[in-house]
Amino acid sequence: MYDIKDITLSPEGHKKINWVKDNMPLLRNLEEEFSKEKPFDGLRIALSIHLEAKTAYLCKVLKAGGAEVYTTGSNPLSTQDDVVAALAEDGINIFAKYGVSADEYNEHLRCVISKAPHIIIDDGGDLVNLIHNEYPELLDNVIGGCEETTTGIIRLHSMEKAGALRFPMIAVNDAMCKHLFDNRYGTGQSVWDGINRTTNLIVAGKNVVVAGYGWCGKGVAMRAKGLGAEVIVTEIDPVKALEAYMDGFKVMPMTDAAKIGDFFVTVTGCCEVITEKHFYEMKDGAILCNAGHFNVEVDVDCLERIAVSKTERRKNIDGYLLSNGRTLNVLAQGRLVNLAAGDGHPAEIMDMSFAIQALSARYLAENRDANLFAKVYPVPEEIDNRVASMKLRYSGLSIDTLTESQQKYIDSYNL
Repeated sequence: MYDIKDITLSPEGHKKINWVKDNMPLLRNLEEEFSKEKPFDGLRIALSIHLEAKTAYLCKVLKAGGAEVYTTGSNPLSTQDDVVAALAEDGINIFAKYGVSADEYNEHLRCVISKAPHIIIDDGGDLVNLIHNEYPELLDNVIGGCEETTTGIIRLHSMEKAGALRFPMIAVNDAMCKHLFDNRYGTGQSVWDGINRTTNLIVAGKNVVVAGYGWCGKGVAMRAKGLGAEVIVTEIDPVKALEAYMDGFKVMPMTDAAKIGDFFVTVTGCCEVITEKHFYEMKDGAILCNAGHFNVEVDVDCLERIAVSKTERRKNIDGYLLSNGRTLNVLAQGRLVNLAAGDGHPAEIMDMSFAIQALSARYLAENRDANLFAKVYPVPEEIDNRVASMKLRYSGLSIDTLTESQQKYIDSYNL
């Protein structure tokens, strides 16, 4: 069952999936384990994810565990049609095409949710919100779900606080082996991969403005510094702003940064971070892009309204000519630049994140009768530690363990 662009694109998709599989040893290990144990036998798993090779392999691992998998994209510009075709050919129920309209995107979400999933794996919260708002009759069928992103976790906590959340959700994004590596090293590298391949401009010597200094912002700033940029951080959190300052970056409001920035990267999870009052202050030729989940951080709708003209300057670059004669360049329509204009995080990084996803989904399946509350749960510590230990082992590394006397010393309250 599928709604895709072209099934004949599958050979290239298989090549991409096989390449990442060779570089994702944790998922390979889980695929073998799940194939034997079938933890998802008889269960339907619904996913809304960025459909590229690494996420495709996650879908295949879940299917190997006995799940009936239904998948759609979590961003219209991150779907890769050849990868989607490969999944369809491998028996994954998939509804996704690159560049779909908002109506088509939402219809694909409905195609997935209407199959009454038992477990939901979300990237940004669209599936969870949809089933609560449009399919309340299916809520009792859901064992629980997992959320991959900071933005999705924010939405879940809002639902929980309002008493609206109807089933348990595991905050995969908050796992140590997720945000410490995926958000920082994965985002840091993939954002600049996307920017560099799209613009073909040098970063060294330029002023890079990073909006937001959470784990993703830290990664983007760190990599910009490594490329030779002067990095400016904008923040609303005084502690994070101070941390950025202590890390050696300039800190100032966006109104000041707008005047001197050459590259702007938003990583906040909020809306209207860069908007009209900033646009008119920016340099001619400034590059604007977003690394947050939704395309609301750079106010592209405002640019569409105020621009004298708009031109496609290069693939994935729209130039907006303002009345002051300056042109601002927006990458990937203000959507996730690392996926809409690139291949996303490196395979080795997503290997850890998706191992956490797969093991968290299995945790839900194994605890379906445990009467978990309708709340946001952290990833169980044993899952985090297992993923870290697996990653160390596959990296050829080993660590010390506590001796019996050391453990006794630590456990003693009378030091």
